[in-house]
Amino acid sequence: MNYIDSSLKVVGTRPIRPDGVDKVTGRAVFAADTRASGMLWGKIKRSPHAHARIVSIDTSKAEALPGVRAVVTSADFPDIASEEAFVGEGPMNFRDLSLNVMARGKALYEGHAIAAVAASTQAIADAALELIDVQYEVLPHVIEVEAAMAPDAPILHDDLFTAGVTPAPTKPSNIAKVVTFKKGDADAGFAEADVIVEGRYTTQPVHQAYIEPHACLVTYAPDGQITIHASSQGHFMIRAYTAKLLGLEMSNIRVNPAEIGGGFGGKTLIYLEPVAVALSRKSGRSVKMQMTREEVFRGSGPTSGATIEVKLGAKKDGTIVAAKQVLKFQAGAFPGSPIGPGCMCGFAMYDLPNVDVVGYDVVSNRPKVAAYRAPGAPITSFGVESAMDELAIKLGMDPLTLREKNAATNGTKTHYGPTHVNIGFTAVLAAVKSHPHWKSPLKEGHGRGLATGFWFNIGGESTATVHVNEDGSIVAATGSPDIGGSRASIGMMVAEVLGVSAQHVRTVVADTASIGYTFVTGGSRVTFATGMAATQAAEKVVDELKRRAAATWDIPVEAVEWKDGMAYPAGSNAGAFEPLDLASLALKQARTGGPINAEVSVNAQGAGAGFGAHICDVSVDKETGHVKIERYTAIQDVGKAIHPSYVEGQIQGGAAQGIGWALNEEYIYNAKGQMENAGFLDYRVPVASDVPMIEAVLVEVPNPRHPFGARGVGEVPIVPPMAAIANAIRSATGLRMPDLPMSPPKVRAAIDAAG
Repeated sequence: MNYIDSSLKVVGTRPIRPDGVDKVTGRAVFAADTRASGMLWGKIKRSPHAHARIVSIDTSKAEALPGVRAVVTSADFPDIASEEAFVGEGPMNFRDLSLNVMARGKALYEGHAIAAVAASTQAIADAALELIDVQYEVLPHVIEVEAAMAPDAPILHDDLFTAGVTPAPTKPSNIAKVVTFKKGDADAGFAEADVIVEGRYTTQPVHQAYIEPHACLVTYAPDGQITIHASSQGHFMIRAYTAKLLGLEMSNIRVNPAEIGGGFGGKTLIYLEPVAVALSRKSGRSVKMQMTREEVFRGSGPTSGATIEVKLGAKKDGTIVAAKQVLKFQAGAFPGSPIGPGCMCGFAMYDLPNVDVVGYDVVSNRPKVAAYRAPGAPITSFGVESAMDELAIKLGMDPLTLREKNAATNGTKTHYGPTHVNIGFTAVLAAVKSHPHWKSPLKEGHGRGLATGFWFNIGGESTATVHVNEDGSIVAATGSPDIGGSRASIGMMVAEVLGVSAQHVRTVVADTASIGYTFVTGGSRVTFATGMAATQAAEKVVDELKRRAAATWDIPVEAVEWKDGMAYPAGSNAGAFEPLDLASLALKQARTGGPINAEVSVNAQGAGAGFGAHICDVSVDKETGHVKIERYTAIQDVGKAIHPSYVEGQIQGGAAQGIGWALNEEYIYNAKGQMENAGFLDYRVPVASDVPMIEAVLVEVPNPRHPFGARGVGEVPIVPPMAAIANAIRSATGLRMPDLPMSPPKVRAAIDAAG
């Protein structure tokens, strides 16, 4: 059923978040809060070297330490064949995942897991790690992406041959894959151009910087049944990965989803759970593991650092006739950077006749990358939107006008294949044009930047159940961990269908044994896909309620209508009956058919693409190079805001993360390939004093493939900030800052170099 044009009573309102009280009072249970009787503490020994052959591991002294109950190495894990993973966000190979969880043969980055212990106390576990004797043969390492691509670079994997090129190479390489998208004839387009701009841009790896480190509690029972408590973006993903890496049956693993203290894509991989299972199996006791903040930085995935080369050609009137882009993405120690989405997203905002995009997925001696909010898109858009600004300057054209002239509309065929339908990019640009921020005069010494962004959004597999309790209250259960308020959005959609208040519906995240398979919370899919499943389940419940009312009144079910949480005769011809509410029908369930519930599983298709545009004003202190964000406005097509407050929060959060990415955040390595800023004192994320009030403007162009018109919103807002800030700095100083982060030392150096 389609509710887009309906008069909505719940969807679009702002009820209190159902899990909010527990979270602000500290009662919410995260993985680190879980305990088990007699549990042991698990700890991991990590490589101090960026690249080293593991000559030997002697665990005998650690095993002899009183209080140590188990020690595991790669010998306790089965060999895994190369196989593409069937679950999870982003490209993943089970063999690579196994080797990342526990090194076998070589340590490929500082922080790579080498061995693990389980002991009665954390202090004993720490002491045991020191007693494990690992002999290494230190090998040459490579950190930066272009250095890793060089012919003489140290090779990480002797069996890695570049995919996506013809003929197939016979020599191993650090280039795991080449991705190519072409549309039209770019060379011919550039020959027709009146104006051409070219630029080379770089970004550094940045971490998702979730507040809650990775943690889990595992019990391996004597009968082989395994229970895992973990914070993640997908407990079905944890079940599948753990089973695969240990050669276990999924049916023997039950994963209970704890609350999650942030993820942003970084918790769509596993690091601890298989190790904890191996330790629990060996010790016969429950094992708890949790990373320190330093381990999070050294051992879990940031997003890629990259080199981006962009070339744009346009006519004098601003019509872009050709575009080229070369992307080189760091994948970390194993293949799987977001190079595919990076190649897809950079030019997707524009209607371009001739496009040529090439991307490289490159391994180097860094932690394996993980997804980070619109994986790949912020990186590629930093280059494209910076180049768009340079093109506007060279043409003498307003940057908004240039984007309006070349904007993608319904019917625009993208360079990566699909044709845009039901998109709201021109509506977003219109909102920019009319917004007071864009029209306001710029203060003396300030600069203003504009940048746009795109994310395709995804759907996928979701399951939801809706139950009517004996008193008529409602429980909606899903398999989607709640990161951005999905308990609220799912409950609100169910409430809208059933005609009750949002407070009447309790939404829970069920464990892997209690709900059907559900893909991870990622890709901005949950409100769209899980919301679709929950809406259809609620509709089934309504059908059943109408059937039971019809049975009670002894009339055809077609003569019953459901409105405002009650069954009514559908007109005077149906009969004169008093309406029946949910509670009345629930009480009658024993004689009208038993418990009232419905379950729906979907593989949701038709996720609407998202577009955004950000306006940023900055001031630059020429003495220190410090950039201050003076005003920030983020405008985005959200389809339909189910809960506007949480949509605004997603947009503000993405913008804040983008500000950190733009101005401060980076991994800093020394000559030995060791990270020097593995903590929040030296890896600087934005705090409240670093950002102004971020105004979120919601443009609603409904997505017709969703019953309420929703499209994903969580990814798009992190895409434009880096370019918007770079363009604002260009406006304020006349200097193009092509390298992230645009930190005070870099800005001051650029000012000094310009004289």
